[in-house]
Amino acid sequence: MAITPDFIGRDDLLAKVDNHPYARLTAGGDEVRGYLLDGALAWTSLGPWGPVAASLGAAAPVAALFARLAAEGTLTEGSWLHLPRLTRAETAAALPVDVHDDWDFLWTTSAPAAHAGEEGVVALDEADHDAVAAVLDDALPHSTSRPGDPRIRQWYGIREGGRLVAVAGDRSPNGVGFLAGIAVATTAQGRGYGAALTTALTRRLITEFGVSSLGVMSDNTRALTLYRRLGYTESIPRTSLHLI
Repeated sequence: MAITPDFIGRDDLLAKVDNHPYARLTAGGDEVRGYLLDGALAWTSLGPWGPVAASLGAAAPVAALFARLAAEGTLTEGSWLHLPRLTRAETAAALPVDVHDDWDFLWTTSAPAAHAGEEGVVALDEADHDAVAAVLDDALPHSTSRPGDPRIRQWYGIREGGRLVAVAGDRSPNGVGFLAGIAVATTAQGRGYGAALTTALTRRLITEFGVSSLGVMSDNTRALTLYRRLGYTESIPRTSLHLI
């Protein structure tokens, strides 16, 4: 028997998850479709990065639910699926994928204390895009946030001796503050620029949205340590899969 949506609409989803910031972030537009099965909760919608299938709950039931949705054609080849943390073996047993990324979604609702160097944070414009790209190519080459990306509301940075050495993008969708593309040039690391930039932008986003969030690859222990020190103590582990 085909699975039909158990609820429809973003408001219904947010009511079921107590307005969880991850659900707020990933569920956009009017086409939210929600599914409940054996303790798993999943939804499809037009998210901030295009069509999205996201979830909360225990990993195994969510994987089983996504497998059924894929088998029935609700999830199609090329879809990105975002689940609780799965091992590669668990993924292989449940779904046909060609990308498996483990990352953590972190958030905070508390403005951080002032940090040295915040006064150097400036808003950047289109004339700075080549310099932003250079920092990303050097320090964060796999970042999907790039100059010209329409999802970025604003790029910010810090200069040293006139040269741009630290960058971050405000990629806030759906009423949730979200930082992306946080990078410090390799020749300028260890000087507190990343902390100063993250602190300043976190405060801005909390003022505007009441919450600031970001994603970081789970093996990036240095970044995880920094963000937790700056107050990003709420987190959920994620696995993102590309369906084939």
